[in-house]
Amino acid sequence: MGESLSPWTPSCNGSIRVELSGHRTTSDSGALLLREALDNSGMIDALDDHLVDHRDPDRVRHSLASQLRTLVLQRSMGWIDLSDTDTLRRDPLWQLACSDARGTTPLAQDRPSQATLSRLLTCLGRDDNIDTVHEGLLRLAVWRLTSLDGGERPEHLTLDIDGLPIDVHGHQGGSAFHGLYGARIYSPLVASLAETGDMVGGLLREGNAGPAENADTWIPHLVRRLNESTGAKVKVRIDAGFTDNDTLEALEDRDIEYLGRLRSHTGLQTLAAPHLKRPRGRPPEQPREWCHDLAYQAGTWPAPRRVVLVVQERPDDLLLHAFFLVTNLGKFDWPPEKVLALYRKRGSAEAHMGEVKSSLDMHLSSTDRGVSTVQDVMARNEVNLLLTLCAYQVLHGLRCLLERQTRQGWSLKRMREQVLKVAATLTVHARRITVHLGDAADKWWPSLLKGLPRLTALT
Repeated sequence: MGESLSPWTPSCNGSIRVELSGHRTTSDSGALLLREALDNSGMIDALDDHLVDHRDPDRVRHSLASQLRTLVLQRSMGWIDLSDTDTLRRDPLWQLACSDARGTTPLAQDRPSQATLSRLLTCLGRDDNIDTVHEGLLRLAVWRLTSLDGGERPEHLTLDIDGLPIDVHGHQGGSAFHGLYGARIYSPLVASLAETGDMVGGLLREGNAGPAENADTWIPHLVRRLNESTGAKVKVRIDAGFTDNDTLEALEDRDIEYLGRLRSHTGLQTLAAPHLKRPRGRPPEQPREWCHDLAYQAGTWPAPRRVVLVVQERPDDLLLHAFFLVTNLGKFDWPPEKVLALYRKRGSAEAHMGEVKSSLDMHLSSTDRGVSTVQDVMARNEVNLLLTLCAYQVLHGLRCLLERQTRQGWSLKRMREQVLKVAATLTVHARRITVHLGDAADKWWPSLLKGLPRLTALT
């Protein structure tokens, strides 16, 4: 923007004249909507109040709040690299959306550079700040849960825990080659709410970490904080990689209800054998399914646990298929069929995880530059992970509002491309800035603006 260029005429139409005019224009009008949602959540103000800023106050040019706002909003809009701030340095709407200042002052301010934002990641990754960033993500989730319901908080929540392998394209500290994925990865844990698709937690782990590594301490802590923040009764749903004895014992010691799948092995197959006999007679057209309540004690378990055996018929298969679920849910309130129905809803959680990776193009690129330790690199990349989940939460808040207003489903990618990526021209008067939206805003912006007051602030 602002560069002089000789006019260009495309060969398809000689009447067209293309030139760089230097006018105040943007293609990211939706950043103002995201700023409104982010302000209502109170997340930036909460972080700004609790983060420890190690900079010399006399040399500070960009507040922590404006830098945090820059990272979250740009990632929400698809600008995922720190260097993208330099690309957008003269975009007037980004100057307005990320600044702390009011009036026309932001248009005369410089935007933070790549180096400034890189130093911010280092600051956020310090031991005295990283927990605050985790709390910021949780605050965004609680705001999203309550914002469209007049502050009413849910009574029951199901917490899904899953791994989210992230490819790296270098030798970032802590990353490792993983044979299953055939790539060099980090192996973070991500926690989401099954009922709503909200991301409530993320924990970065080394690439060679076992599936359940750190799960026995991280999951109970997250459940406790979620319970304190919402008052809801929280159940945990986990996959086969997390049903080791340490994780199950940690949940039981804290009276946390859980449900998870067990990896099949000889002991379980022996237990299931009496139930794997096909009933007499011709099978019906629709495959059948049976659930059996059993008790089983693995070699590493201190006592028997409740196991639900699920036996299934498969088309064109003479043998019955079986898998196993372990749970501490009460038999009276949770008969086997209800336990199975709850577990099958894990598919929605996996879909939300996939949307985080596909829509936000998550990548963790902080590397060892010769002075950082592996722990420093891991801390910076954990901050990257958490900020990306924060960006998802802001987008998810607007997406839920848009779904209520339009009564149709929206993916994050579709919402960004059709609603947020709208061109606009800015007109600056003495004390007022007018944003003239392009025609593409006519279809969805009226509905969204009518519903925006429903995104109430977190109390």
